Amino acid sequence: MTVTSMTSMTRISDLASNPYDVARIDQEFWASGDYVVGKVTGAPHRFYGLELASGRMVLALPGDLVAGAFGNRSATLEGVGSWADIQGNEMNAMTSGGLFGAVTSISPLFPPTLNLSYQGHILRNGKKVCMSDFAIKSAGRSFNVPTVLLVGTSMSAGKTTTGRLVVHELDRMEKKVIGAKLTGAGRYRDILSFRDAGAEAVFDFVDAGLPSTVVPEADFRNAIRPLLNHIDSLKPDFLVAEAGASPLEPYNGAAAIDELNGNIKCTILCASDPYAVVGVEKAFGLVPDLVTGPATSTSAAIDLVRKLSAVEGFNVLDPESLPRLREVLQRTLGI
Repeated sequence: MTVTSMTSMTRISDLASNPYDVARIDQEFWASGDYVVGKVTGAPHRFYGLELASGRMVLALPGDLVAGAFGNRSATLEGVGSWADIQGNEMNAMTSGGLFGAVTSISPLFPPTLNLSYQGHILRNGKKVCMSDFAIKSAGRSFNVPTVLLVGTSMSAGKTTTGRLVVHELDRMEKKVIGAKLTGAGRYRDILSFRDAGAEAVFDFVDAGLPSTVVPEADFRNAIRPLLNHIDSLKPDFLVAEAGASPLEPYNGAAAIDELNGNIKCTILCASDPYAVVGVEKAFGLVPDLVTGPATSTSAAIDLVRKLSAVEGFNVLDPESLPRLREVLQRTLGI
């Protein structure tokens, strides 16, 4: 029997424990968030990794069956693609977490994507099984949790690393912390690192039924509000929320910030370089409480950040900077 690998896109579902059928359906009935199965094609490649529902990484081999979900990606440093661009049966795993579509643009610095052949949609009683079937449900609109917001000037700007350290410091202060990644493309390991650092619970947009947040703004808001309501019901002291990529990219970062409903008490900007700090401040009107990331890798970079933006910055990877991080959190959060 051929085993189907359940990627982290399926972690909110019951596909690993309950039976289902797989059948091809006409493309006119396809949509973002559909659960589908693909077969790995092409020669073995050391970069053909899959992130399972547990967050564990495994190597994919030709002929393997993989369950994931249709979605969209628009990554500045890696790749761009969509389920709507699939031609015939050939598709790609646009992330290791099982975000399926056809790549239309890819960075020459990024390794080849995992190639798949569409085997069919996952069905039950003749109907599509979708991520939205398993999304967190919560009525109303109630969110009043003091929030530390992490935003970036681009992907790979240090948001997850900084967030992990923020969670760790708040946990050391004996605060109940929840970690969340509100925008991005589905991968589990980033938000899992918040739990490892001491967060009592972690959530992301996958829990809201979205494979990525490259969706119409109204769809994003309708999905993310029940998740924020649920987080509020858990009564944490603080939420550490990451908005993947930057607010100006098509991941609904601006909408995510708006949905936090005025509860942002501390904003940390993770920047790729000092000039990017100015770019985000000017383009988005965002004045952070702290700058971290590659823009603060050296003392020269930190001095330039201060000169260009008059905002404090320091390298959170330097152990000597942790007392300063704690001071910023205590001051902005009123601890």
